Amino acid sequence: MKRVDDFRLRLGNKEYVPIMIGGMGVDISTSELALEAARLGGIGHISDAMVEDVSDRKFDTSYVKDKTKTYKFNINNMDKAVVQFDLARLADATRRHVGATMEAKRGDGLIFVNCMEKLTMNSPRETLRTRLSAALDAGIDGITMSAGLHLGSFALIADHPRFRDAKLGIIVSSVRALQIFLRKVTKLDRLPDYIIVEGPLAGGHLGFGMDWAEYDLHTIMDEIHAYMRAEQLDIPLIAAGGVFTGSDATSFLEKGAGGVQVATRFTITNECGLPEKVKQEYVRATEDDIIVNGISPTGYPMRMLKSTPAIGAGIRPGCESYGYLLDATGNCSYINAYNREVLANPDSKTVVVMDKTCLCTHMRNFNCWTCGHYTYRLKDTTHKLSDGSYQMLSAEHVFQDYQFSVDNQIALPARQDIVLA
Repeated sequence: MKRVDDFRLRLGNKEYVPIMIGGMGVDISTSELALEAARLGGIGHISDAMVEDVSDRKFDTSYVKDKTKTYKFNINNMDKAVVQFDLARLADATRRHVGATMEAKRGDGLIFVNCMEKLTMNSPRETLRTRLSAALDAGIDGITMSAGLHLGSFALIADHPRFRDAKLGIIVSSVRALQIFLRKVTKLDRLPDYIIVEGPLAGGHLGFGMDWAEYDLHTIMDEIHAYMRAEQLDIPLIAAGGVFTGSDATSFLEKGAGGVQVATRFTITNECGLPEKVKQEYVRATEDDIIVNGISPTGYPMRMLKSTPAIGAGIRPGCESYGYLLDATGNCSYINAYNREVLANPDSKTVVVMDKTCLCTHMRNFNCWTCGHYTYRLKDTTHKLSDGSYQMLSAEHVFQDYQFSVDNQIALPARQDIVLA
C-alpha cells in the first residue's frame, strides 16, 4: 500500500515532498506555517492579500493608518475613484513580508506567495505588477497566480531578472481555463512550472458557478492529464480541493499528479493565523454548517461557515483604509449594495446587506469564516478536551500525517489534558 512519501514532486532539477500548503489570506497561511512546510521538505504558501495590513501587524509599520489619514476626506463619499494605493509603499510592504519569511527559511523545501488577480486595488495592472515584482525582489521561491485567469500576469514581470528563475504557477478549475492561459503565454516562451487544479470542494473562492456540486476533481484532473499528454506538455499537476487524508492524496499521485495542495486541516494548527476562538468554530462545525454563497464582491461563489459574522453585516465600506477590491473605476459591488440599503433606509442607524459583504474589512478582522467542504471532519483529527474545547495541532503533525498515513487513517496527536489518577 503506497503512501505520499513514496512519491516526489519534481520542479526543475530538484525533488520535494509532494505536499503544498495552500495560500490562505489574510495571513491565515502565516509565515510560520509556510516555514514549517519548507522545513519538512514540502512547499508552503504565504498570501499577499492585504499585505500592507499584514506588514503593520508584523513590523509595526503604519501603511493603513497613513492611507486612512490621506483619504479621510472621502470616507462619506459614495465615489471611491480617488482612493489609490501608493505603489512604492505597496512594494515596500510586500518586500518586508516576503523578505522576512525568506530570511527565516530552513530546510530543503520551498516557499511560494499566493497572488490573487481579483485584488484589483483601483489599478489592476500596476498594483499587480508591483506585488509580483516586489515578491521576486525579496527572493520568493515561487509565485502562485490565483483568483482569476491571469492572462496578462506573466507579461507584467517578463522583464524582471528572476522571471525565468523563480517558479511560476497558476490555479485552474477546468481544461478550458488552462487552454486559454497557455495560448496567451505562448509568445513569452515561458510556460508555468506547475499547475494547481482546484476542484469544487476547496475553501474560500471557487472557480465554479453555483452548480459546483456537479463537478468532480478526479474527473477534471483526468481531463487535464489527457490534454497535457496530447499536447506533449510535461508540467506537474497539483490536485487541490477536498484532499483530506494521505490516502486521498495518494489516489491522485498514483494517477500521475505531481503533488497535492491542502489547507483545511492546517486551519486548526498552532501556526495558522486564525484566532483561537475562530479555530474552535471550525472544528465544531457540522456538515450542515458549511454553505456556498455569492456574497463576495469578486463575483466568485465562496464557501464558508453559515455562522460567519460577515453575512448580513452592513458596515460602511472601508475603502479609504483598504480598498483591495476596488476596480479600475473605483467601484466595488459591496459599495453598490451598501449604498442601496442606505438610500432605502434613510432613518436607520445601521443597515443589513445580505447579498454582498465588505470582504476587506471582514477578512482583516477574521470575521469571514471561509472554509473547505470537509471542515466538518476536523473534529475527527484531534481530541475534544475536558473543558469542551478541541485540541489544536502542530503543522508538523498534520504534514507528516499526510506524508506517512495509509488506508484513510488519521493520526491523532498525544492528548494534552490527561489527568493522572
